[in-house]
Amino acid sequence: MAAAELTDGEGSQARAFPRALTLAWALLLLAVLGALGWAALFGKASDGEPVASFDVSIAPKHSLFAGKSQARTGDVNAIGVGPQPTASMPAQGAPTVPPARVPVNITKPIYAGANLIADPGLIESTPSGPLPRIADDGRSPMTAYAPPAPNVQGPKIAIVVTGLGVSAKATQAAIDKLPAAVTLAFLPYADDVQRWVGEARKRGHEVLLEVPMEPYDFPDSDPGPHTLRAGNGDDSNIDRLTWSLTRFSGYAGVMNLLGGRFMADPNALEPVMTFLARRGLLFFDAGPAARSAAPDVAKRTGAPFVQSAANVDAIQTGMEIDQRLSELEARARLNGSAAGTAFVYPVTIDRLSAWAQGLSGRGFVLVPASAIVPADKK
Repeated sequence: MAAAELTDGEGSQARAFPRALTLAWALLLLAVLGALGWAALFGKASDGEPVASFDVSIAPKHSLFAGKSQARTGDVNAIGVGPQPTASMPAQGAPTVPPARVPVNITKPIYAGANLIADPGLIESTPSGPLPRIADDGRSPMTAYAPPAPNVQGPKIAIVVTGLGVSAKATQAAIDKLPAAVTLAFLPYADDVQRWVGEARKRGHEVLLEVPMEPYDFPDSDPGPHTLRAGNGDDSNIDRLTWSLTRFSGYAGVMNLLGGRFMADPNALEPVMTFLARRGLLFFDAGPAARSAAPDVAKRTGAPFVQSAANVDAIQTGMEIDQRLSELEARARLNGSAAGTAFVYPVTIDRLSAWAQGLSGRGFVLVPASAIVPADKK
């Protein structure tokens, strides 16, 4: 019987426990509902409680692609955000330090080392910034900003390395490791591209500007803002071209960034090449493209023109690059000159540096791209 009583007592406790738990939850729910109702009628439930708050704000980011619509105020223009450095002549013949951005007003020549990067006689001031032009005395940007070609006999080879001005590490490596006779092409988008151009000119490199042009698979392949389009009118494309031309100073000419579709359309290309020729700028066709209309358009317009015969690092291996360079030598020996393009890949920089060291011993002359332009086009 004692066992039975014990069992009955445990059963009663077991049955009583759920009822107590249910009652406790009901009371808690009523308390929560009461608190919510009080907060809805008279204030926030959190009033009187300690609260931690964070003011998270993001500073406005300056656009690298500021266009002509940007306001020009005081010493600030549409080329880059913030105060612009002022140009000055070298003190007692000492060269000035090149600015990080194009100055608003260029009143005196600016040098990088011994090499010119801006000259008021070669510049037309525009709302977008300084635009290259032929000087009143006949000097052109192509000749003023180009290093002198070596006075050496032999087949000439020009190499243009593209893609500079975006990656600081890659740009610095190209400037440091490549021979001065290699031409460097800069994109127009980085806000400190003028400083990199100054560094390149200080080392003796010729500089080109890469102008974005429409490829066949646009917009899947998009060269960037202000791209020249085959379907646009002449005024629209010249306006976009002007934007690129005013991003920095010190370049001898321009070349196409992508642009398969645009370069194949003579009606779209001819106004652009005419505009550039009248401003004394070289046009370098990054080719090779069988459908490029640039050679024919250059003949009709009389534009200073060079076409690349090979993309030497289409396959980024040392062996393939060496083979393409060897083929470029054969073409130069056959035609008297040849030009090639390459991208600023680390392996490309290494192979070009090694190749250039033995070039003169094989009877060739490494020259800037402008040195291949026929004399009657300069």
